[in-house]
Amino acid sequence: MTYRGRFAPSPTGPLHAGSLVSALASYLDARAHGGSWTVRIEDVDAPRTVPGAADEILATLEHFGMHSDEPPVWQSARGAAYAAAFERLRATGLIYPCGCTRREIADSLLSAHARHATLAYPGTCRDGLHGKSARAWRLRVPDGAAAVVTFVDRWQGIQTQDLATEVGDFALKRADGLWAYQLAVVVDDADAGITHVARGADLLDSTARQIYLQHCLGVPTPDYLHVPVVSNDIGEKLSKQTGAAALDRNAPLDALVEAARHLGIEAPGESLETFYSAATAEWAKRFAR
Repeated sequence: MTYRGRFAPSPTGPLHAGSLVSALASYLDARAHGGSWTVRIEDVDAPRTVPGAADEILATLEHFGMHSDEPPVWQSARGAAYAAAFERLRATGLIYPCGCTRREIADSLLSAHARHATLAYPGTCRDGLHGKSARAWRLRVPDGAAAVVTFVDRWQGIQTQDLATEVGDFALKRADGLWAYQLAVVVDDADAGITHVARGADLLDSTARQIYLQHCLGVPTPDYLHVPVVSNDIGEKLSKQTGAAALDRNAPLDALVEAARHLGIEAPGESLETFYSAATAEWAKRFAR
């Protein structure tokens, strides 16, 4: 199998220390396996996209010595592929329209919590809209043992999630008409032939949904590796929302050495060439197989 990996940032702002860790992990994993590494701009959520952020991200990656082996892909240009996958699923009867508002769903979940039940989408519209207008479209998940998805993460170990009790039927098309993240990611990875996904552990909870959707579409499941996220001084995940500072393009080695340490790797910061050579060799000792 020819290794194909990717880094898939959302253009909601510039790269910061947290996103650099994810980028570096995916880059080192690809290089350690002698495979290809590509960049995908995940701008499917148009309202959150910041003008110019994608170009800023790509320029920063270049300054930091991470060069995509193929031209970057933009999710905003792939609507036809998502629509085709959606129609395939609709033909099988696996998806259905949902008329619930966010408030109605939240109220249902609060009620469930009060009864000490599980906090998953309650399936209100599974058997029809009951007079409501269609807003979103959801993928029906199985019940019982068939709803349990188990996979081995190369960093986090064995992971298990019960889609029926922990998630419920999840959205593939949002109420605002935009394609949902889960559908876009699965279709993109399949079409690009991605074999390995290395990303932040904040996305670990999405993986079972993506594996189930891959099975529904009949596409391969990549090998997953989720690295620990970077936290700020008060323990919050470092992100644009928590005030993460943009990376300094004039000091790439300092940031790369720190990102490598977060991943448990000590690599010299003398030059980009020596850093990547040493960091790739160290990564290969742990994860290349």
